[in-house]
Amino acid sequence: MNRRGLFIGRFQPFHIGHLKAVYWILDRVDELIIAVGSAQYSHTLQNPFTAGERLEMIRASLIYDGIDLSRIITVTIPDIHVHSLWVKLVVSLSPRFHIVYSNEPLTRRLFEEEGFNVEGIPFFDREVYSATEVRRRILEDGDWRSLVPSVVARLIDEFKGVERIKNLARTDRVEEPKPGNMLGI
Repeated sequence: MNRRGLFIGRFQPFHIGHLKAVYWILDRVDELIIAVGSAQYSHTLQNPFTAGERLEMIRASLIYDGIDLSRIITVTIPDIHVHSLWVKLVVSLSPRFHIVYSNEPLTRRLFEEEGFNVEGIPFFDREVYSATEVRRRILEDGDWRSLVPSVVARLIDEFKGVERIKNLARTDRVEEPKPGNMLGI
């Protein structure tokens, strides 16, 4: 089996920092599993996009950038809010992998406790490229488009994502439970 890595995140939305991380990881592995975490959540301020929409964003970005999709596997991972079982769930829903790439402390600890090699990912202008910043700029009518690949901006428009996020900010929606942001990125 080729050397295969796992990159897990919520990708709410997929932004340029995520894309740079994919390139960085692909320099180190033969294949990469991109795991869309918190897959069951959508239509909240923290998780405005569905798992399907996030998968579309990722795929469109990789195709647009000319990344060889034969090296990419995408999966969705729901949150279960039981930390001692979460890694087993990820393993059961993913193809086999040799290494996990994450900067999120809890994710790192849980995988390390299960015997996985975990490596950090360089932050690519993290103060600018973050999904939280993209969502904040959308809410404030700021320049969010420069933070995401152009194909992601087009998809967010198609999904009526700006309107969705602004509507969510105006309503008293109850957010999903937050287990310590297990999935980072």
